[in-house]
Amino acid sequence: MGLNEHTVSDAPRDVVRRQYLASAAGDLDALRATLAPDVEWTEMAGFPLAGTYRTPEGVTSNVMERLGQEWEGWTAHDDTYVVDGENVVVLARYTATHCTTGKPLAVRVAHHFVVRGGLIVRFEQFTDTALVRDAAE
Repeated sequence: MGLNEHTVSDAPRDVVRRQYLASAAGDLDALRATLAPDVEWTEMAGFPLAGTYRTPEGVTSNVMERLGQEWEGWTAHDDTYVVDGENVVVLARYTATHCTTGKPLAVRVAHHFVVRGGLIVRFEQFTDTALVRDAAE
């Protein structure tokens, strides 16, 4: 039996997990399907893509597509989930190799998601931006 709207969980942890799986697979349509129309997605100050992006298309075009252009094999490895109601904090790792410098990246990261009605409405990233910058320079 295939997945349909009756078998897909809207639980905050499951929604966030689908986002990571879609990202790892490069499936931007599936990733956009996890995001609310008015999503606010914030990449940390100091990160190469720093800023707040809105709309599912705005997030994927300004974050995921650019990461894919600038980094080989960019992956967010979702290691640990901490869930409190609509808040989901994921302790994770980024791994990649910068396309221009050839330098590898392996850095810890924390992501804070807010999930309402089965969709991600807010995201905030926390990471050591200096390590990311060093790999890109």
